[in-house]
Amino acid sequence: MAKNSLDSPASEREADAAEDPRDRFDRAVAPLRRELHAHCYRMLGSVYDADDALQEALLRAWTAFDRFEGRSSVRTWLYTVVTRTSLDAAKARGRRALPIDLGPAAEEPAIDAALTTEIEWLTPYPDPSDAAGRSEHVELAFVAALQRLSGNERAALLLVDVLGFTASDAAATMGTSATSMHSALARARRSVRKPAESDRPASAQPSDLALARRFADALAASDLEGFVALITPDVTWQMPPMTQWYAGSEAVAAFAQAVPMTLCPSWRTRVFTANGQAAVAFYVGERSDGPHQAWSVTLLDVENDAITGITSFLDAALFARLALPSSID
Repeated sequence: MAKNSLDSPASEREADAAEDPRDRFDRAVAPLRRELHAHCYRMLGSVYDADDALQEALLRAWTAFDRFEGRSSVRTWLYTVVTRTSLDAAKARGRRALPIDLGPAAEEPAIDAALTTEIEWLTPYPDPSDAAGRSEHVELAFVAALQRLSGNERAALLLVDVLGFTASDAAATMGTSATSMHSALARARRSVRKPAESDRPASAQPSDLALARRFADALAASDLEGFVALITPDVTWQMPPMTQWYAGSEAVAAFAQAVPMTLCPSWRTRVFTANGQAAVAFYVGERSDGPHQAWSVTLLDVENDAITGITSFLDAALFARLALPSSID
């Protein structure tokens, strides 16, 4: 990580004293902005909430910048501001959810399922363009599990087990006692297993992306046999903001045949990555030779070259946030 002037010895910081304070602040924040945003996302489960929380946190940090005395590194100080801002946001906005959190799996394909907008849904997270950013813990299943914890439990687990803060630094960052922090951390560890470094490549592997291409092609071609060959017996499929979800290859295949393979006239697809996972952008059109509009962003959980989980976000507004076009020919 690049060295910040605020992490330098006092003599170097004094040499920077003549620099414009806003320039010093922006220069200190710039190399940390990406990881701070990812921390907000893990805390809040929404890329939109992460945008808002980081903006609010940096405003708070700038307001207090003239009082920063360098007793800790600028990174630790900024994480303190960002974590407390995210805790405030979590209290105000509630927890983000996925359909699987809300009730049992559906037994039959829901042909005309309504979209439920009253629930605050989890959202996908765009993969960064730089290799360093891809090492962050933003896997969808991990972030979804974090949302089932209280705010303090979430913060404790992320600060200590993901970011490597000491217990005392984590307690100070959260603005709580060491006893409370240890209690929250213990509860969080019982509920959530942090992804192991050895299990977590930098991003989706070429084999995962090839599998995603076969998945997209099977749905677009209404190839049910080919689709079934890609999924595991215990696969799940959920589609926020629909509350219905499906469990097991038989139920998932029945839904695939009844809805996307039958009711949608024409598909166009793009394979990409989000949350460090293979993903497919689906576009639907009235006919094959006409324009196709943004329909869903689908993330795939992959194990041993087979699909164990499918999460389709039926929200065309996500395409712009994920740097995807809103329509294609």
